[in-house]
Amino acid sequence: MSNNVSGNVNRKKSSGQFELLTQKRFLPFFITQFFGAFNDNVFKNALIIMIAFQGVQFVETSPDLLINISAALFILPFFLFSATAGQWIDKYEKSKSIRAIKLLEVVIMSIAAFAFVKGYIILLIALLFLMGAQSTFFGPAKYSYIPQHLKTDELIEGNAWVQMGTFVAILIGTIIGGVMIAQEQGRLYVAIAIVVFAIAGYISSRSIPVTPSLNKDLKINWNVFSETYRNFKFLKSNRIVFLSILGVSWFWFLGATYLVQLPNYTKTALGGNEQVVTLLLTLFTAGIGTGSLLCNWLSGKKIEIGLVPFGSIGLTLFGIDLYFSQPDVVPASVLGLQAFLDNGNWRLIIDIIMLGFFGGLYIVPLMALVQQRSDPEHMSRVIAGNNIINSLLMVLSAVIAIVVLSLGYSIAQLFLLVAILNALVAIYIYSLVPEFFMRFMVWILIHSIYRVSTKGLDKIPQEGPAVLVCNHVSFVDAMIIAGCVRRPVRFVMYYKIYNLPILNFVFRTAKAISIAGKYENEALLNKAFDDIDEALADGDLVCIFPEGKITADGDMNTFRDGVERILQRRAVPVIPMALQGLWGSAFSRQKSNIFYRLFKGFKSSIGLAVGDLVEPQQVSAKMLQDKVLLLCEDDVHK
Repeated sequence: MSNNVSGNVNRKKSSGQFELLTQKRFLPFFITQFFGAFNDNVFKNALIIMIAFQGVQFVETSPDLLINISAALFILPFFLFSATAGQWIDKYEKSKSIRAIKLLEVVIMSIAAFAFVKGYIILLIALLFLMGAQSTFFGPAKYSYIPQHLKTDELIEGNAWVQMGTFVAILIGTIIGGVMIAQEQGRLYVAIAIVVFAIAGYISSRSIPVTPSLNKDLKINWNVFSETYRNFKFLKSNRIVFLSILGVSWFWFLGATYLVQLPNYTKTALGGNEQVVTLLLTLFTAGIGTGSLLCNWLSGKKIEIGLVPFGSIGLTLFGIDLYFSQPDVVPASVLGLQAFLDNGNWRLIIDIIMLGFFGGLYIVPLMALVQQRSDPEHMSRVIAGNNIINSLLMVLSAVIAIVVLSLGYSIAQLFLLVAILNALVAIYIYSLVPEFFMRFMVWILIHSIYRVSTKGLDKIPQEGPAVLVCNHVSFVDAMIIAGCVRRPVRFVMYYKIYNLPILNFVFRTAKAISIAGKYENEALLNKAFDDIDEALADGDLVCIFPEGKITADGDMNTFRDGVERILQRRAVPVIPMALQGLWGSAFSRQKSNIFYRLFKGFKSSIGLAVGDLVEPQQVSAKMLQDKVLLLCEDDVHK
């Protein structure tokens, strides 16, 4: 069943990176969530700076204590109300829920405006708890809205815009909140701003299209503790989703560490002033935004989880280099922006940008994968569980920072520690779900060794069973097809190729089906056909190479009748495909010098052409071979 419940009728196919921002199904939602994150951070940073620099005018309590209480009160609702929020969003129509949440924000900010003007710090801190509660309900609405209005091949683009928008909103809101509150009439400026931005968010929410509930009959369990336990139990039932959420939460652990520590790191290790802090935070955020938006291009508009290991490798390498790129000696005087740039800190600046960039590559596919692999009826509760774990990891980042720094280690050493921890966490997760690393290997293959062009991929149905048939040119045919087709594919391959060292890891992870000839291993042959039938019954795509072996001379071998035997057991559509340009590469069986073939094949242009769907009753081995031959001559580069 498709996740796209509404907004799919007569939908125009997205044609560019900015296409979604022109459409009503996405733009009002994007503006609404941007203003929400923006206003949160204007309010929070203005309050924190007010406590730090003006708090003694209004209350005798220690500013440090009030700031820590404020941080705790904002994050506390995520623990208390996430389970309830997920149920509530799942049960009711989402556009109305979002408008109610944004209306609540207007009320909270109106009271906060009064408290800012009067200097009622205790009331502002209490309102911070309500803002956290409001954000707790908005999170599940935000991320469960996306898969109901975007197609599968738009999930990466949609999540990329949301992640980019969120971090830009956090940065700009933090800066504006700090700048305004520092003015002579700062409290008045902040009071006006937070009400205006709250109203702007509510107005934009009025244009969000109707988003029906997928679980109207859900009975809300108001017991926070039992529902939170049940939520976690449900999350763990879907292993891929649960581990993806752990990956998302780990990103927030890293992000919280860098964002919280960068200001003090700039002051104590780099000798920079407030302008330098702003520059580094801006570059870090710009890096995340750039990485997020590039995900859509790098993944070919499909959910490419191969980018996740790529992102984690970059986070580790540039995190480690950040430690080594710090100055040997702290400057004797405080550096302004120009002096900092003139002091030769470009390596460190590149590290900050690339940390953000690889963070964007890491987080966007994971969030899209959570949305794709989750049960639509439980989507909001999945996101609510994600929010709880995110909050736990953000608290853990603060605890680890406090412990490490209190032991006398520097912030730079803390950055080195989290970079190494990132590598260990990545290795652990990828060992549990090798699919991530397998997809990374496939992505590297088709984006570095070859230049791949495709034609007709939209002819492969987005759901339901089908058999893909293709010519067999090289040892990496399956990896190239897996990297191009937007759905997971189960490959049927000759057992001797299946058992090749290194590649066997890839094939096992992709749940390939090993097959042998009748006179080699009849039991394995029969098992293969049973596995194929089971995969088709589960609605999977199954790809076979009917030649039965890789071509030894570049010409196609005769197609065998295995497809017909498959269709006798289960009548499903068949889709012919053809690989082009692989003959003569290092992975083919051309008899020439291996080094010559490596040189010739590197960055060579290859193609995958997909033909029209064939109904099962029309299929014969000869007819499929003729269609594949024609596709081999179809220039995919046109």
